[in-house]
Amino acid sequence: MKYRFIVGFGLVWMLLFSACTPQATPAPTSVPVQPTQPPTPGPAQPKTIPLNVFAAASLTASFNEIGKAFEAKYPGTTVTFNFAGSQQLAQQINSAAPADVFASANQAQMDAVVKGGRIDQGASKPFVNNRLVVIYPKANPAGIQTLQDLARPGLKLVLADKTAPVGQYALNFLDNAAKDPAFGAGYKDAVLKNVVSNEQDVKSVLTKVTLDEADAGIVYTTDAATDTAGKINQLTIPDSLNVIAVYPIAVVNDSPNLPSAQAFVDYVLSPDGQAILTKYGFIPINK
Repeated sequence: MKYRFIVGFGLVWMLLFSACTPQATPAPTSVPVQPTQPPTPGPAQPKTIPLNVFAAASLTASFNEIGKAFEAKYPGTTVTFNFAGSQQLAQQINSAAPADVFASANQAQMDAVVKGGRIDQGASKPFVNNRLVVIYPKANPAGIQTLQDLARPGLKLVLADKTAPVGQYALNFLDNAAKDPAFGAGYKDAVLKNVVSNEQDVKSVLTKVTLDEADAGIVYTTDAATDTAGKINQLTIPDSLNVIAVYPIAVVNDSPNLPSAQAFVDYVLSPDGQAILTKYGFIPINK
């Protein structure tokens, strides 16, 4: 009996020992790793070309339409306009403003930028013409009937400053009238005594008259034509006294987008560009 006890105890001990012994973990089956494929490149995004066009205030409506037509013809090009008096634009460009194209309302301001070194000598081209007209409020509080009435004492006249092209053109008109016997030598001085405000650009002159803040003003015919609300009347200046404004345009020589800048100038000079300018009352350069 003692022998059976010893045998049984040994069997129990062996079973317990085998249960406590850690079992070997089978090695995991290896799975081949697939190499990562680089993403397939999509179509290249078109480069956006910004174009900064500095243009005379009188070109606002026509150039906004030209800008849209140009962008449609040259996808990826974005045209941004800076409209102001040509003398203001010339000062900005000569002060290193980021400009690609300059469209001036007279040659004098274009020459100022040439002298400043940012437009090459001989690079500018005339692209359109304009002419002057006298405007006055629809109610006509001063009773204006003729050009001679501008010299009547007490009349409130608004002109652009002589540094603005339209202001100088107005002075040229007065010079022409003073040489005409129908007006007399004292006509210019009498008219200038009636000036109550000298504005920075033609748009400001138009606004003053439209708001009945003046009895009369001298603007371009194209600006007078923007009065679709019928708030002003016009008094024609005859050809013998009028001044034809010649507008030049040029590429700024340090433009970072010279090909696009030249393309814009070419478009303005093209039949399509000239048609848009004519639509807004400008005189095509070929006439």
